[in-house]
Amino acid sequence: MPFTVITLKKVPNSLRGDLTRWMQEIATGVYVGNFNSRVREALWQRITDTVGEGEATMSFAFRNEIGYSFQTINAERQVVDYDGIPLVLLPSKENETQGKDKTAGFSNASEIHRARRVVRPEAEHQQTGLVFLDIETTGLDVEKDKIIEIGAIKLMGEQEEVFHELIKIKEKIPNTIEKLTGITSSELSSDGVELERCIAEFREFIGKSELIGYNIRFDIKFLNKALSDASLPPIHNKTADLMREAKKRNMFQTNYKLDTTLKEYGIDKVVRHRALEDAKLINQLYNAMNEKN
Repeated sequence: MPFTVITLKKVPNSLRGDLTRWMQEIATGVYVGNFNSRVREALWQRITDTVGEGEATMSFAFRNEIGYSFQTINAERQVVDYDGIPLVLLPSKENETQGKDKTAGFSNASEIHRARRVVRPEAEHQQTGLVFLDIETTGLDVEKDKIIEIGAIKLMGEQEEVFHELIKIKEKIPNTIEKLTGITSSELSSDGVELERCIAEFREFIGKSELIGYNIRFDIKFLNKALSDASLPPIHNKTADLMREAKKRNMFQTNYKLDTTLKEYGIDKVVRHRALEDAKLINQLYNAMNEKN
């Protein structure tokens, strides 16, 4: 279970008492403990609800490049995500003395970090573009299952390009996948293209664009396997995962299926589990997330 450290300043005594039920106070206002993520989230919610004008910081073991993450409430130092790595923003002393608000008081370096959050403004991609993508497969095992559909939308300034292909496979589509997607084996036989040709064209289509998806690691894993089988270099483009972003923003969401997250952002659309249609929904979700950013 993840090791967690919580520090409190100027908080109600009742909150301190709550934490001692789960954690050990090793110094004044410093609590340590080991518990699962559900307990940690519940404790942090309790802190959020009762901290008042006090200050709280929580750091905990986490599966990212540095091995930990942290959150703050009412602290001068704030946390932002930098390509999956949590960084601390320090307020500028110059602006503090001038009585400016904390948002205006961040240093120039912190502005750069904030500009590179997972969900980035479209204006930053005028040269390379953004590609919203989705794939459909016969299952979850990259070694055994096959890609049966690739859909993507490329935005570069005012221009929009679409990529969509069904892909032939030798195997029969499993009944569960046929029911989920509506794609049939006969449809792939008549309208599908060879994967080797399709993956080469797709690689050319994305170019150096940043790739946006929902659980995009799944897509990239299958796409890179197909590229490897075709003796083509793997995809090394920058990526952004909107599922990961949703988990950071909405910790208590019922689940993180695409349709649930869409509703969280006011998008009342059905996820059809068709690559191009879902890529369009991912584009809409990206825009909605940026509006709330």
